[in-house]
Amino acid sequence: MSTDTNQLKSKTHFILLDGLRGVAALAVVIFHFMEMFIPDFTKIFIAHGFLAVDFFFCLSGFVVAYAYDDRIQSYSLKQFFTLRLIRLHPLVVLGTIFGLLALLFDPFATNPQSNSFLQLALISLLSLLLIPYPVMPERAFNLFGLNAPAWTLFWEYVANVLYALFLHKLKKQWLLAGAVVMAGVLFGVTKTAGNITGGWSGENFWHGAARIGFSFLMGMSIFRYQWIIKNQLNFPILAFMLLLAFVFPFRPDWNWLSEPLIIIGFFPLMVSLGAGAVPNNQFKQISIFSGNISYPLYITHYFMLWAFGNYYAAAKPDHATLAWVIPTAILVQLAVAYLAMKYYDQPIRKYLNKKLT
Repeated sequence: MSTDTNQLKSKTHFILLDGLRGVAALAVVIFHFMEMFIPDFTKIFIAHGFLAVDFFFCLSGFVVAYAYDDRIQSYSLKQFFTLRLIRLHPLVVLGTIFGLLALLFDPFATNPQSNSFLQLALISLLSLLLIPYPVMPERAFNLFGLNAPAWTLFWEYVANVLYALFLHKLKKQWLLAGAVVMAGVLFGVTKTAGNITGGWSGENFWHGAARIGFSFLMGMSIFRYQWIIKNQLNFPILAFMLLLAFVFPFRPDWNWLSEPLIIIGFFPLMVSLGAGAVPNNQFKQISIFSGNISYPLYITHYFMLWAFGNYYAAAKPDHATLAWVIPTAILVQLAVAYLAMKYYDQPIRKYLNKKLT
């Protein structure tokens, strides 16, 4: 197993794809801050920031296929899942801890914490185990009330389980056929709901299956078919192109069409371009840092968002105040993510890889 692990580590990273993952994570954070005080998405400049999740899913399908397709047969299911847990779960745990502390000690909360000790213990335990439990009305019945973004990790694990059990065995034609079917499901969900924002709560739980169903299969298909577009685009240009999807206007009459088209057409194109771009030394370190901090930023940012939401409800700050409060909060969150990456996630993963693989 150690030999296989070393071989896996030796695989080339798609540096620009890593960088784009960081851009998408930052877009999610900015969007979440904005929606806390502007519930009307038509008035948010980054109104489609939530679509970054679908980009993550497509990128994940590509990366998992790239990393494991040629060696999955040499792993037992236990070994494969151990590798994925080491990669993903330490930050799931940290995000839950941050969420619990924020719930108990939020200085801006106006209402006392209403959950009983046993209920809160159960919520925390299930969150640590990544088992959905949407029971907190004060948290809009999020699947994971202590750390809302964990819903995407739940579906990520589902996709990884399915990959290990049978997706890796499927011929590329069947993968693509599955992606086409799920594209139809995605259109159906978006048409029925009016948008594709769902997947995070009990009432829209299955929307998450539609979102990862298409994107993960499409990401795998991009790798299997080698739909990699060689190009000379640098990181800033690719980042700007990706941001266009997130700032695309939110129009209730057209979301049923525009959102699936972005997911089905534009994000796979961005994965193909990012995989085929040649890293420019001028932006290489920025891309690497952006990729490294992306997951810690995404999975740990919500505890601060709840505090911001309570602050906004209690203090009712004007726009001039928000103009410096929100950027400051995002900078603080970036610092938290960096510290979590450097002094928690990386050391723990290094230790666990040494002990368990």
